[in-house]
Amino acid sequence: MSTPAIEAPVRVAFSDVSVEFPTAQGPMRVLDGVSLDIRQGEFVSIIGPSGCGKTTLMNILGGFVQPTGGQVLLDGQPVKGPGPDRGVIFQEYGVFPWLTVRQNIAFGLKLAGNKVPKAEHAAIVERYMGLMGLKDFAGHFPKHLSGGMRQRLAIARAYAVRPQFLLMDEPFGALDAQTRSAMQDLLLEVLQTEGKTVMLITHSVEEAIYLSSRIVVVTARPARIRTVIDVPFGYPRGENVHEDPRFVELRAQIRELVMQEYAAQARQGVRLSD
Repeated sequence: MSTPAIEAPVRVAFSDVSVEFPTAQGPMRVLDGVSLDIRQGEFVSIIGPSGCGKTTLMNILGGFVQPTGGQVLLDGQPVKGPGPDRGVIFQEYGVFPWLTVRQNIAFGLKLAGNKVPKAEHAAIVERYMGLMGLKDFAGHFPKHLSGGMRQRLAIARAYAVRPQFLLMDEPFGALDAQTRSAMQDLLLEVLQTEGKTVMLITHSVEEAIYLSSRIVVVTARPARIRTVIDVPFGYPRGENVHEDPRFVELRAQIRELVMQEYAAQARQGVRLSD
């Protein structure tokens, strides 16, 4: 994966997007006037307080939620529902426990909306088992895999249908620190090979900096874009990036912004309880 040039085409355009959900106390606004462009080949991370609306933002692009106001365009067309051009990976693995590793990866290839020729299915499954280091576990069920391996399986299954976009919601949040670091490196390796446009939802400032080309800091609910930060590192990346003074400075800057929004969220809670 290479750092996208500034002239790379805009693939996704959020335009003044707002979302309200009905509650017993009345409408609750989750997103408020979000405008954001994502260009071909970018890795964009969304970071902000828990419960601020980050996942809702991703779910709109995934086609699972429709905005109350504004619109989201994908290649100039409104997003009206899910599609095979967008692969979604959640924190809780999202694999089928009754299917083996091989069967899980093959599952999406058999769906009617997939355009991959049937003759290529076996080769695709083998390719992604190899990329994710799962070949020795092809006949195993998910319950026999570690957490890190189940997440590799989830990524392999999402990749097998050849989506143009990868939407990831806290994909490594349930993993221990060492496994999480290994999964980040594996993701960068796969992206270097595959080349995708990525939206990542994360609470980890370090993860956002290490993986992303841009970081979007959002406010406490309702989520608005507070600032967008260009990450000053090209690809490929390695662990030495963490020792770069620019990394340390950026980490402190983003942590301060996020903590300010957590404080704003706490003040909201106090006002609501009055």
